[in-house]
Amino acid sequence: MKRRYFLQAAAAAGATARAGNSAANRVNVAVVGLRSRGKALVNVFAAVPDVSVEYLVEVDERVVAPVADALEKSSNQRPKVVTDMRRALEDRSIDAVVIATPDHWHAPATLLACEAGKDVYVEKPCSHNVREGRMMVEAARRTKRIVQHGTQARSRPIVQQAIEYVRSGKIGQVLMAKAWDVQRRRDIGHKEDGPVPPGVDYDTWVGPALWMPFNENRFHYEWHWHWNFGTGDTGNDGAHQIDQARWALGVDYPLEVTGMGRKLYFRDDQQTPDTMTITFNYPGKVMMFEMRLWNPYKMEGVDNGVAVYGSDGMVQIGRWADGAGFKVFDPDGKVALFEKGGGGDSHAANFIDCVRSRQAPNAEIETGYLSALHCHLGNIVARTGRAVKFDPQTETIVGDAEANRLLGREYRRHWGTPRGV
Repeated sequence: MKRRYFLQAAAAAGATARAGNSAANRVNVAVVGLRSRGKALVNVFAAVPDVSVEYLVEVDERVVAPVADALEKSSNQRPKVVTDMRRALEDRSIDAVVIATPDHWHAPATLLACEAGKDVYVEKPCSHNVREGRMMVEAARRTKRIVQHGTQARSRPIVQQAIEYVRSGKIGQVLMAKAWDVQRRRDIGHKEDGPVPPGVDYDTWVGPALWMPFNENRFHYEWHWHWNFGTGDTGNDGAHQIDQARWALGVDYPLEVTGMGRKLYFRDDQQTPDTMTITFNYPGKVMMFEMRLWNPYKMEGVDNGVAVYGSDGMVQIGRWADGAGFKVFDPDGKVALFEKGGGGDSHAANFIDCVRSRQAPNAEIETGYLSALHCHLGNIVARTGRAVKFDPQTETIVGDAEANRLLGREYRRHWGTPRGV
């Protein structure tokens, strides 16, 4: 045991030295997971000055070729393509790992990367459940790794400006915030289990999660809507707005979570709710989350937004037809200020800057953990059908054994399974 931890510490120290030495040189990156968000992140990181995407890690060969071809065309260098992320972690030239896998792999991949001495950019929600999130924080502290959570609004100047406005006192005493995810998603229908498609390493895709037969409605993107692999749209899109609302309120742990979550509209294979109303209670403050995935209209002109309520006004953050940014409403409900600002993605650049400087990034893993915890607790209320009381000291649910079990998960025997679970 002592030798193992000595080797881990040595690897971490070596990675720190490499990061320090690369301040005037390139940072070498491996991207794990190449569909949807992962494909986008390859382009985002490749565009950051002095960053080289050296590895593409993907279990579906049908997905990886177009991404590798495009990267080679833009950078004049063919990345290494592997299905097993351990091959990239073994390469001492790799400084950082970008994780854009399904949710059930976020924490296990981050833990492996930290122990290998790599810094990590991990997509939201940072974990599949609460306990995995805590493991990630502990691993980052133990190995002295930089870990950035993929809530990009933390690096957007216009959102930072909105939060500063909320905290300036100009809207009075801030007591409540609301986050919402209101959009129309599609019915995925019903599909039977079937054979694994050629070119797919399904065993690695399932990883440490409990084994389930292959099903297209639990695979590419549709995994979001199955509890074994995903966290529903609460952890998918809602994670962004919940993070901003929590940031604006300046709160960490909720003490009580109430509300409901159900499938009201879809009659398909999705397990996760299409409708949720969740309330998070803190000492002297309240945050609400509302989700509807079946309506064609928006709330307050915004499909995914945040409202922060003060005693003398309100601030809304979102994307309207006439521009993105934040609006300030006066006590009469009239728009007193509309500050516009584009989205963009400076979050990756912030991460790379911190890989070099060893400073905490804008969405450091403990910040990500606390926001993801809200997503998980909301899902637990939806799954159990009852309110829960949360103890921040022990990070447990009080007086409800069933709900408390949902803070973690069962694993199968696999090389990606976190140690000690």
